[in-house]
Amino acid sequence: MNGSKVGRVFSGARPTGRQHLGNYLGAIRNYVALQDEYECVYCIVDLHALTTIETTENLRENIHEMALDFLAAGIRPEESIIFIQSHVPQVTELHTILSMVTPLGKLTDLPTFKEKVRQNPNNVNYGLVGYPVLMTADIVLYKTNVVPVGIDQAPHIEFAREVVRSFNYRFNTNVLIEPEMKNTEVPKVIGIDGKDKMSKSLDNHIEIADTPEETLARVMQMVTDPQRIRRSDPGNPDVCNVFSMHKIFSSPDEIAMVDVECRRAGIGCVDCKQLFAKNLNKRLAPFRQRRAEIEKDPNHVQDVLKDGARRARMIATQTIAEVREAVGLY
Repeated sequence: MNGSKVGRVFSGARPTGRQHLGNYLGAIRNYVALQDEYECVYCIVDLHALTTIETTENLRENIHEMALDFLAAGIRPEESIIFIQSHVPQVTELHTILSMVTPLGKLTDLPTFKEKVRQNPNNVNYGLVGYPVLMTADIVLYKTNVVPVGIDQAPHIEFAREVVRSFNYRFNTNVLIEPEMKNTEVPKVIGIDGKDKMSKSLDNHIEIADTPEETLARVMQMVTDPQRIRRSDPGNPDVCNVFSMHKIFSSPDEIAMVDVECRRAGIGCVDCKQLFAKNLNKRLAPFRQRRAEIEKDPNHVQDVLKDGARRARMIATQTIAEVREAVGLY
């Protein structure tokens, strides 16, 4: 481990392709910031994705696009490890071993499992049940000290800690490290429909790699204060999704202006949206420029992922050797 860092962070993300504002605000900008303090391992979890997707037709493209967005956003592959989950096969071996110390009831009681069952009652596969064990294997394989998550993911980290304790107790070892949870501020980013969380599946998202024109078009579709019917009607910024985005992407003076002028109908929703789109495009311009530069080399993303997998396997090989020794496997 790098002596200048205070520990190792691991985080995994399902390959959803080009990233949207919700992904950026909820995870990516935090990934970038953590690099200053921690040795970071970031994994695109393609095996996890197989538990719910019906076709893998776009899987490779989605991985490439996601990695491209991560790199353009500021993940530094010369110091952080970014790789594809299935390119380190030791994770599936550790998953199998950890499953031997995991009670089935623990898995079926997890809130996320129950939610997935409600969403896809006809696709409750074995992989979905064992998803948290594979997630635990992801974390502990790389001797992770810290896992950055929102508070809603706390049950999964506590589950991982329980699995580590069970393994270490069963085999009288301290090979596996209990990961600590680092609570991160994960804002709930509402989609352009004004009611649901931003999501590609709902087509209510704004992709951070969109062109300025595409961004403006999506912003102009955003639902505002539903009670403001006419331009002359006073609005309520407190219930307006566009205003919530102004608080993130606009200057303090602009935020104050919108707050006041909206309430007295000094500006209309079209004006408000246009100002937000302008500020959003300004904030994303450096990201989009870096993305375009990276895309000029068609092999760069694959080279980064390949080197990341090589470095990840170096850690994983050592860990799995220690695990096999503890268990008593040849």
